[in-house]
Amino acid sequence: MADRQQTDPAPQWWSRPEGTAADAGREGVPAPRPEGGEGVPAPLPEAAGPAQAPAPVPEVRYDPWGEQPLQVVDRGRQGRGFRLWQVAALAAGTALLAGGIGGYLGVLAERQSSTRLELPQAGAVADKGRAPDSVAGIAATALPGVVTLHVRGTSGSGTGTGFVLDQQGHILTNNHVVADAKEIAVTFSSGESVSAELVGRDSGYDLAVVKVSGVRGLQPLSLGNSENVRVGDPVVAIGAPFDLSNTVTAGIISATGRPVTAGGDKGDGSDISYVDALQTDAPINPGNSGGPLLDAKAHVVGINSAIRGADKDDPARQGGSIGLGFAIPINQGKRVAEELIRTGRATHPVIGVTLDMEYAGDGARVGDKGEDGKPAVVADGPAARAGIKAGDVIAKVNGQRVRGGDELIIKIRAHRPGDPLTLTVLRDGRERTLELVLGSANGS
Repeated sequence: MADRQQTDPAPQWWSRPEGTAADAGREGVPAPRPEGGEGVPAPLPEAAGPAQAPAPVPEVRYDPWGEQPLQVVDRGRQGRGFRLWQVAALAAGTALLAGGIGGYLGVLAERQSSTRLELPQAGAVADKGRAPDSVAGIAATALPGVVTLHVRGTSGSGTGTGFVLDQQGHILTNNHVVADAKEIAVTFSSGESVSAELVGRDSGYDLAVVKVSGVRGLQPLSLGNSENVRVGDPVVAIGAPFDLSNTVTAGIISATGRPVTAGGDKGDGSDISYVDALQTDAPINPGNSGGPLLDAKAHVVGINSAIRGADKDDPARQGGSIGLGFAIPINQGKRVAEELIRTGRATHPVIGVTLDMEYAGDGARVGDKGEDGKPAVVADGPAARAGIKAGDVIAKVNGQRVRGGDELIIKIRAHRPGDPLTLTVLRDGRERTLELVLGSANGS
């Protein structure tokens, strides 16, 4: 089944890579290999005197991720052997050294276990205990838990991707993949296909959960911690670009905290999603939407959601990857998935103001009036309790500058209801610092 390719550019500078014909009525997002020589050094010069056996060839170790330089391990020349007293002394010294190292490693392990971040898993997500050290290892670990979604809707059919969350059959994907779905079929990497039902979806986060039943041997993917992701980390994307299932691509994390908005097809803003995204150069194309972005240990750190296309005025513009892909951080995805599984809906953190989205200055301006003539600052809402007033310009959130209303919403959505925020506000030319606790609203 072929993907539908967009012909009408999204109103933003980037678009989703879902490639589904169901997109026409969807809701969701708007808008080393190491180099080196042979690694074999020149032979050591021979010393004058009797001929000796040639030195052994050094062993070259190759790091498949390209994170470490080539290491040459020289075993040296053959020794003449040890005397009995030397053997005894060496054995005693080795025992003492091993004991000391063992004690140190035990203390280190205890310290690490006490400070390690352990995210509770959605449902029964299990850690397979493997640490793959190559793209092939990551693919072998993750592919059994990645699925292709074939969706039939009122406006046609198309393809997307998802991945297994738990043994109960819950699968996480993008909202825009299933927003218009009347029928959903899930195909596993083994080729087995079953029907699925929609559990819940949220257009503001562009996330959805579907569920399959009666499938044995489900292999949930392990969820990582997107807060630990760093620029330059190697990542792998798995999905079904153009309905080519089980496609594996590799790259790095190009940036974190990219403010991305997408959607807006409805015109009233109800289908716009806001993402504090991970940026990657791992190739992502139509059909990859909803698939996992995995770290070097095959843990999911993001949900692939969008790509930036070439300039719409470029006659050579194509709908495929140009090396700018965006993924929803898994920490946000995990929270939303848990709520969708539990209640069918997700909550959105809010500050309780109406923003002036036409404001052209730097920062996010609180409007003069809200909807239907109501006050722009909700009475007794989080912003009102913090002291925010109509006309205030919110310039920073937790010390991070915001450039407009969309970016403020993205920064807020990156948190949970109940989280405290520090806002820097400009009023009458003066800068103020206000403390605020996020409220909660139901999503859609």
